[in-house]
Amino acid sequence: MQNPFTTTFSKTPEYTYIHTEKTEEILENFVYENPSESVYKITGVRGSGKTVILAKVEEELKNNENRYINWLVFDVNPTRDILEQIAAMLVKAGFGSEEKKTTGINISATVLGSGGGIGYTADKSNHFFDIGVEVEEMIQNVQKKGKKILIGIDEASKSEEMIKFASEYGRWLRAGYPVYFVCTGLYENIQELCNVKNLTFFRRATTVKTEPLNMIRMTEMYRSKLNIDVSQARELAKITKGYAYAFQELGVLCFKKKENETLEDILSKLKSELFAYSYEKIWEEMTEMDRFLAGLLTEKEEYKRDEILKLMGEKAGSYSMYRDRLIKRGILNNRQGYVSLALPYFADYIKEYC
Repeated sequence: MQNPFTTTFSKTPEYTYIHTEKTEEILENFVYENPSESVYKITGVRGSGKTVILAKVEEELKNNENRYINWLVFDVNPTRDILEQIAAMLVKAGFGSEEKKTTGINISATVLGSGGGIGYTADKSNHFFDIGVEVEEMIQNVQKKGKKILIGIDEASKSEEMIKFASEYGRWLRAGYPVYFVCTGLYENIQELCNVKNLTFFRRATTVKTEPLNMIRMTEMYRSKLNIDVSQARELAKITKGYAYAFQELGVLCFKKKENETLEDILSKLKSELFAYSYEKIWEEMTEMDRFLAGLLTEKEEYKRDEILKLMGEKAGSYSMYRDRLIKRGILNNRQGYVSLALPYFADYIKEYC
């Protein structure tokens, strides 16, 4: 039998997907004829399911035509020219202008190998050509047809292409065009993009932070996919702390479990996978003060504020700022005056490797 769990980053689990309220929060907005929110920024720690939320939103708008009417969904690569990609996708969807023969633009369907693709060329000698103007005219055609566009970008960050696109998108927003934008990104990357001059709309846009997976849903998934009883499934779910990557990785390891393997053996493998493929990168991206604060929280499950201030000593004045940063990044949990590390075995990683 095929393993139903998957540990491939940026891939939506086919058989073990767990619905979250964050997905529905976005989709509930887009069900209306004139959605009130135009832009969503999905943030969270690596492996927490940002891409899955975006993929599910795109999938619903594409395939659930009874609920979401007249949507065009464009999944865009942030490392390439974003406006050119949108232009090509609009032409492929049938919204290109018939009157562009003199502009030097040629956007046509081509065949690349065995699959289809879009070819895009522009005459460099034509000084009057502007990709922003071309795309805007095609968007106007979309509006006349009563359709809406969703642009999805995974792993957005401050780059020349993103700034160019976001600046153009701000104009579309002011003009009232039916173009909506959902992106994912690490907290620090999204913040860096928010701070770019003249991107006020992006700074003010709704931020959706990934949340731990639901304990009951994880338990039921383990119970059904691993054929174990509820108490065993609940124990496995608690170990993951709701961290999406840990949930999938533990599922993979349990599904492949050998007869002579114990739970301790499996958890040892889980720690190794988390350390190598997630926590090493997370730690690398943390600032010195982020690391300092996280390193103080490794000896027990939860800490009171006064305890941490005492441990921080002369650096205690920075506590609130860095606590809030780590909460927003998905590394710390905050519960009724207590804070704790949000990721399973992250304390062990810090003590053993940092």
